[in-house]
Amino acid sequence: MTDPESREGVRLDRWLWAARFYKTRSLAVEAIGGGKVQLNGHRAKRAKQVHIGDELRMRKGPFEQLVIVRGVSERRGPAKQAQQLYDETAESLQNRERIAAQIRSIPTPTFKTKGRPTKKERRDIERGRGG
Repeated sequence: MTDPESREGVRLDRWLWAARFYKTRSLAVEAIGGGKVQLNGHRAKRAKQVHIGDELRMRKGPFEQLVIVRGVSERRGPAKQAQQLYDETAESLQNRERIAAQIRSIPTPTFKTKGRPTKKERRDIERGRGG
């Protein structure tokens, strides 16, 4: 995964896209601009260079991932290759699994009403409003 030009590093938005954390580079740019991505503990800009050994913290919804960069690539490849670009820390995996279990344990909302009002019920509602 390491190319000769990778010694200088790769732009953060390109790396996030190549590692398949985001479907498009524009989504990666939005996340970086929104402060959802930190590089080595600091808020980063999209053109910041990512090097092997850097630590990335990303938030997506209720989940937060902490990954260590193991390879750099500017090209998006298959998922198997993308997974070789980083290692997720054990603590991060445990936290994500714990949050996922909490989300699964929340009961799904159920509607107590029977749905849309019938034509007769709508007329009654309109009469009640003074119409």
